[in-house]
Amino acid sequence: MSETQTQIENRPPSVASLFAERVAATPDGEAYRYPVPPASGDGPDEWRSLSWGQAADRVYAIAAGLIELGVAAEDRVALASATRVEWILADLGVMCAGGATTTVYPSTNAEESAYILSDSESRVLIAEDAAQLAKAREKRAELPALKHVVVIDSEGVEPDAADPEGFVLGLAELETRGAAYLEKHPEAVKERIAAITADQLATLIYTSGTTGRPKGVRLPHDNWSYMAKAIAATGLVTKDDVQYLWLPLAHVFGKVLTSGQIEVGHVTAVDGRVDKIIENLPVVQPTYMAAVPRIFEKVYNGVAAKARAGGGAKYKIFQWAAGVAREYAKVTQDNFRRTGNASAPFGLSTKHKVADALVYSKLRDAFGGRLRAAVSGSAALAPEIGYFFAGAGIHILEGYGLTESSAASFVNPGEAYRTGTVGKPLPGTEVRIADDGEILLRGPGIMEGYHGLPDKTAEVLEPDGWFHTGDIGELSADGYLRITDRKKDLIKTSGGKYIAPAEVEGQFKAVCPFVSNILVHGADRNFCTALIALDEPAILGWAADNGLAGKSYAEVVAAPQTEKLVESYVARLNEGLQRWQTIKKFRLLPRDLDIEHGELTPSLKLKRPVVEKEYKHLIEDMYAGSREA
Repeated sequence: MSETQTQIENRPPSVASLFAERVAATPDGEAYRYPVPPASGDGPDEWRSLSWGQAADRVYAIAAGLIELGVAAEDRVALASATRVEWILADLGVMCAGGATTTVYPSTNAEESAYILSDSESRVLIAEDAAQLAKAREKRAELPALKHVVVIDSEGVEPDAADPEGFVLGLAELETRGAAYLEKHPEAVKERIAAITADQLATLIYTSGTTGRPKGVRLPHDNWSYMAKAIAATGLVTKDDVQYLWLPLAHVFGKVLTSGQIEVGHVTAVDGRVDKIIENLPVVQPTYMAAVPRIFEKVYNGVAAKARAGGGAKYKIFQWAAGVAREYAKVTQDNFRRTGNASAPFGLSTKHKVADALVYSKLRDAFGGRLRAAVSGSAALAPEIGYFFAGAGIHILEGYGLTESSAASFVNPGEAYRTGTVGKPLPGTEVRIADDGEILLRGPGIMEGYHGLPDKTAEVLEPDGWFHTGDIGELSADGYLRITDRKKDLIKTSGGKYIAPAEVEGQFKAVCPFVSNILVHGADRNFCTALIALDEPAILGWAADNGLAGKSYAEVVAAPQTEKLVESYVARLNEGLQRWQTIKKFRLLPRDLDIEHGELTPSLKLKRPVVEKEYKHLIEDMYAGSREA
């Protein structure tokens, strides 16, 4: 057994224990940074810090407050809030009280929020603001188990005569009550932490899923303790790192990053406002961050649009530099794989230096100038976009995991990363490929099962611990995994050919700088079609220079010249595809796909059935008059 495996085998029973150890080891070390908007409403945010000791004071006060409210071991406490430092403190408070956090996206509507609160039997809801409280009040009759709502930001919260006594309280009030409780019972939280067992429920995360009701994934304390140790064992993060954390913490990808940070002890700057990312990066100057592919696609499209707006010469320079970046990344990665030295021929290196001065250095500055690596997960990153960033010196380490595997099952190993793969398994995680190509996983990160759904659990979790991911993939001889598609998303044409739509969609995103979302359709059809949504800022910028200035997004995408533009990119895509994969027809959508209309999950994955149902008339129109084989 290797040293790494031994370390992971000897993990403590819970992240609550890890947190207590971290606080004891570095009480004065900086733990979290968070923004405070100016009182006037104008000007930049002020970033403040919490040391590990200060964070512990708040976490233990929250834990004691929850104990006073009657929260017992494994009692569910729901958390409906955007990503902010209070989310992390509240989650740790729940775990240190021995409770289990039920995560709820703040964008979830009242009906689905009520379903999650009811199914989980949550006793307490920690709500971000008046809007989240309103959802609970609206559905209170359906939630007999819910006894209290703790509101983080009490602005705008009005008394309601229908509320039972003590039903609503502020987070500050909970902390005050908790601190008073600790004065009378100073060992209460320590005793709760000491009593936590590895198999005790820590988190219930409801999969947003692409179909049907969400399922509650039961993740015991040992899952997070293992993840914390395994992330540290990869060596990808160090105590000197600064992480920029904006991902939704209700999602398993965001949540796992909080566990790894506690084990390593580095700084995390927390701000979930997506519209603030561009503004925050130069201020925070992170050394690493995690994101979903859509963010990198938007940055790439934005840089391309800015270059195009600068005139023909600037755009030609950008296109040349993008080509050099991709070539440089492919050559250096290939050389590193063969020789251990990420070198490039003299001529290519010279071009790369020129392109760096003209383009890449500005791109790195936009990320804060200190970014060592970015981790990408949740969905596939188009390899050509990955190669572009790699060549520009922004190293995107793709990873892979599911809610059911506590998020991080694979990650690319630092310098030896390979664009287009999700890397190698984390220490302690086993993988095998089934006969039909499905990826199976086993290890300490795998869920206990689906909450109250033993039959659904049995469908994916074998008695010997192997979990069926539902994803199709290939393993290289040296252990790198490449995801090819979701098993259920594979298309079989009427001609009997199998197509992985995500692969075609990813290639189009690399070819067309105007695309936001694309759905390839072709199951049981005799050719493939596509629904395409364009990136609004990018296409409106193009429109202004092509006789469509002042037109709305819907008017621009309906214009013949826009269709002709996209048609040229579809033709370029088709040049690199097998005949049966090619897109014969496409339709531009009148608006972009979004979470609000239920077309994307909160982690920005495409909900294929929803989109296909909503735009069925466009799909049928593309096949009208064709002879289906």
